[in-house]
Amino acid sequence: MAPPSKPKLDVTVTKPTPYTFDLGLLLANDPNPLTTSTVSEEASATGDNTSALEAQLAATARDGAQALVNQLLSTLPLSTTTSGVLLSLPAITTPLPREKPLPTPKPPTKWEQFAARKGIKPKTREQRRAKSQQYNEATGEWERTWGYDKGGAKKRREEGMVQQDWLVEVDEKKEREEREAKNKKKRRKA
Repeated sequence: MAPPSKPKLDVTVTKPTPYTFDLGLLLANDPNPLTTSTVSEEASATGDNTSALEAQLAATARDGAQALVNQLLSTLPLSTTTSGVLLSLPAITTPLPREKPLPTPKPPTKWEQFAARKGIKPKTREQRRAKSQQYNEATGEWERTWGYDKGGAKKRREEGMVQQDWLVEVDEKKEREEREAKNKKKRRKA
């Protein structure tokens, strides 16, 4: 023998005051007040107060969900794709509050105040790139002017090319002055 099945509930939901919907948030607002006084009167006769209240809350929640589904299916366009049936939600109309207040703007630093007074603006990305790289017409590429791989040295090494400044002229007078200054320093320490 099959267990007794629950009766099917009505698909249409009628309330004294109709629901208001925000379909973008999947929200159904029920302005009708919950009446717990009728539940407590019925429960006092049977002695089961909590189960009657939970049954009423479950029925109210079911009515709200049913009304929301009815509204979604009756007002929004449905589209069928290979992955299934899709429902396009509209934009959100209910403003939601922030969890925390808006952050206060930070006071400008001394440098920012000075820069604003003098009209100094930060360099753009293109300006920084133009300063840090230069165009080599011989190779047709942009090369760094300082730092790692300066002047495309790494690429030239990999290709087996000779370093551009492999021979540096030494100024004999400057070299002699540096040597004498070093010797003076050693004599002072001794």
